[in-house]
Amino acid sequence: MRPEPVRAQLRHSGMPNTKKQPLTAAAALAALLVLTGCGGSGAGDMGAGTGTGPGSDPAAVPVTGVHWTVDSLTVDGERTAAPAPTAAYVEFTGNNQAKGNFGCNHFTAAATVEGETVTVGTVSMTEMACDEPVQSFEDTFRKTFTGELRARLADERLTLTNAAGDRITLREEAEAPLTGTTWTVDSLIAMDAASSLPEGTAGTAHLTIAADGSVRGNLGCNSFTSTVTDKDGTLTFGRIATTRRLCTGPAGELEQRLLRTLRGGTVTYRIDHRTLTLTAPDGTGFAARAGRPDTAPSTTAPFTTAPPATPPSDTAR
Repeated sequence: MRPEPVRAQLRHSGMPNTKKQPLTAAAALAALLVLTGCGGSGAGDMGAGTGTGPGSDPAAVPVTGVHWTVDSLTVDGERTAAPAPTAAYVEFTGNNQAKGNFGCNHFTAAATVEGETVTVGTVSMTEMACDEPVQSFEDTFRKTFTGELRARLADERLTLTNAAGDRITLREEAEAPLTGTTWTVDSLIAMDAASSLPEGTAGTAHLTIAADGSVRGNLGCNSFTSTVTDKDGTLTFGRIATTRRLCTGPAGELEQRLLRTLRGGTVTYRIDHRTLTLTAPDGTGFAARAGRPDTAPSTTAPFTTAPPATPPSDTAR
């Protein structure tokens, strides 16, 4: 049985809360690992030399200042793909720190980059309960991402390998824009603390903001449409129309939490590369990651701006 959702908060203030600013050319140059081929193997190892292997251009992909999404883990010879695409990631910030997400929980860590060696020290992380298989992937990622790791670049993939031969394979991921991105809700927020979603609702709630200011999505049970105005780091949602499905249990709980934020007037928002956070004036809100939802929204039910007077049937929503 999955544990009850728990509130999560960073144990120290290592996680930045502002959108990442672009590096200057000088800072980017200083932060680069020397990306080269080694011994003519064509594997794109990071080290001294000029390198001729695929993806071994020394200036092609900087390690610092890049959002590295985890594609897979290989431990004891067994490869495991990330269960939620784009959720697990690492960013080396250039000040002897790394930040990211293990797949469910956010983390910060002491991290130094010297030549082809990345050394990961003390890690601080949030403590949300996670559904399987995300929890197993997260546990394995956390145990692998520690100590001295050898960094390699090949075919536009960054590989971090520990002394036992276990490795983390990552790829560069572009920053997600506010509009045109499907934002899938992955945690709830109350007074700067995050908590996991109600049991069984992961991947169901999402929203997409179009360039014309229209919004469509799903609240975890009912689909919805609305309009939104983006001004000075805030979003103001218009009247929300929803389908008329009766929502109970965890799905109904999630829907009410999301509606409270969307109907709360003007909310502040922040994009941290591929994570969108919406916070209402009362400190409640939600966080969402860029990516496709696990289930498509319903398009068969009519929309209404008021809940039905009586519980609707499955054929009359």
